[in-house]
Amino acid sequence: MKNVTDPFPSLSYWPSAGSFGFNTDILATNPINLSVVLGVLIFFGKGVCASCLLSDLLDNRKQRILKTIRNSEELRRGALEQLEKVRSRLRKVEKEADQFRVNGYSEIEREKLNLINSTSKILKQLENYKNETIHFEQQRAINEVRQRVFQQALQGALGTLNSCLNNELHLRTISTNIGMFGTMKEITD
Repeated sequence: MKNVTDPFPSLSYWPSAGSFGFNTDILATNPINLSVVLGVLIFFGKGVCASCLLSDLLDNRKQRILKTIRNSEELRRGALEQLEKVRSRLRKVEKEADQFRVNGYSEIEREKLNLINSTSKILKQLENYKNETIHFEQQRAINEVRQRVFQQALQGALGTLNSCLNNELHLRTISTNIGMFGTMKEITD
């Protein structure tokens, strides 16, 4: 796009002598440069209305400023729309995160209860197994003690019988004991 603030492009190509030069950017010039530019315009543009030229320059500048403002407003609206979309997405993601958090906590609690229940069942089973083992060992110990007492009693009785009895009494006692053993065997079976 052509720079409309520079009505004399050839002036910008003149070499500057020392610190003297033309600044053709109207908004960046100081009052001295403006007066020089206006003087040159009036001198060379006698037939051209200087105020019309300045008016055109200012209108063009105004139009560029307005266009820049409109573009900025459009960019601002676009940025606000994007910001609102991002905020909406953020709210949605935060809700999902909260839901995951709640579901995670409830899942952890459920798993914890399942673990407690299964551990409790295992402990009960181990307690029952322990009690059964203790009962079984008690019964086995009682049976061993009975057998030893019975064997000792039997050996003691046999020793007494052998030393005190004659053959006939001895045979009668054996018959009686055999009958008692048969009765005891029926009871224990």
